[in-house]
Amino acid sequence: MTLLDERPVPDGPKTSETPAKPLRRNRDFLLLWTGAGFSLLGVQAAQAAYPLLMIWQGSVAGAGLVGFAALLPHLLVQLPAGALVDRWDRRKLMIVCDLVGILAMGSVAVALVAGRPWLPHVMAAAFLEGTAFVFYRLAERAAVRNVVDAEHLAGAVAQNEARGQVASLLGQPAGTALFALTRWLPFGVTAVAHLLALVSLLLIRRDLQEERTGPPRRLATEVAEGVSWVWRQKFMRAAVGLVAGSNMLFQVLNLSLVLIFKEAGHSPAMLGVLGVMEGVGGALGALSASWWLKRLAPSTVVISAFVLWALLLAPVALITDPVGLGALCGGMAFAGSLMNVGAGVHQMRITPDEMQGRVSSVFMLMASGMNSAGALVGGLLLAAFSTSGTVLGLAVAMALMALLAALSPAIRSAGREPDSPAAGPEADRQHDDAHDNDAHDGEGVPTS
Repeated sequence: MTLLDERPVPDGPKTSETPAKPLRRNRDFLLLWTGAGFSLLGVQAAQAAYPLLMIWQGSVAGAGLVGFAALLPHLLVQLPAGALVDRWDRRKLMIVCDLVGILAMGSVAVALVAGRPWLPHVMAAAFLEGTAFVFYRLAERAAVRNVVDAEHLAGAVAQNEARGQVASLLGQPAGTALFALTRWLPFGVTAVAHLLALVSLLLIRRDLQEERTGPPRRLATEVAEGVSWVWRQKFMRAAVGLVAGSNMLFQVLNLSLVLIFKEAGHSPAMLGVLGVMEGVGGALGALSASWWLKRLAPSTVVISAFVLWALLLAPVALITDPVGLGALCGGMAFAGSLMNVGAGVHQMRITPDEMQGRVSSVFMLMASGMNSAGALVGGLLLAAFSTSGTVLGLAVAMALMALLAALSPAIRSAGREPDSPAAGPEADRQHDDAHDNDAHDGEGVPTS
């Protein structure tokens, strides 16, 4: 059984009277895809400009503080954001997120034009935009299957993954180039990007979620329900653990690559060559994902990705040529994008609409947490061991994870789960309602 042989998504815009439109003619999907692309590109450009701004102001410590403020929401608000995405109207929430982005980035641009940058202001703006981005990304991901037909879900997820790869590829050079022209420009352009995303949202006709029933409950209860639901899905539970571990290893690899370039005497600018090749590999993996997923079982996709990562990691310890390293990283990015699309399609197919935000938030929290831990572990390993020894250790660790994936019954049985996952949240709700009738958390805007 392949990913695309699984049961169809139970909801979505298609009806018996409405033939499925290809994605290139799906107006609402294109608007959602384009708007989120503008927003993501703007966020990437601003994140590239934050450290430049503070360092050019003469504050290296300030660069670290602003970077911390921008990334903190990914750890602090991820789980509650998932619950609120499932509770509130997704379109309205995304509109608010774009408005916050416009105001936050616009205020930084105005302060720079006026010649009055202030560290606490930049930190607050970075934190607000980071928080808005967490909400926006979860809401947009949860909305996808409500604007595409079931048979086009894999293609939609693949296009979203390709969009993310391209935004990452273009965002950093765009942010640095705009900053080189004038310091306020990357933040002003980011504000305009949020404005374009807002316009795209206002033009979407379809609802971005199913009708919500019942009053909201305590936020902690809804968050716990999402974590519990993921834990009960054997494949998703195993996959999130494996992905979290691989994210930690790749963070160590990122630090190792910087040291490899330094020790080989390469210019820091050559890291851009590696970044371009990695981005191209990721985009190609995403764009070809639909073809692969029609032919490969979910277990094959996951296990093959870990095996390929292990095989490509080992030569990194022996190669110093930027193009060769770029080719290896591009291959790893290809496998990563393919697995991201496969896991994303699987998650969207088996997750009830009212749980999409919470389930996605669990995955993203694990990824963010392991990214932070990986940076810390990488620094300690590289201080204690040689660069080549550290990278070889990463290859061995990845090979062990590939073995774990191959031996895991949960991974091997992916795609053969019983057709009843949607019953899990409802069962939890019936159990929890007895305790929550007098303790609703009704703050915020309820869904319509």
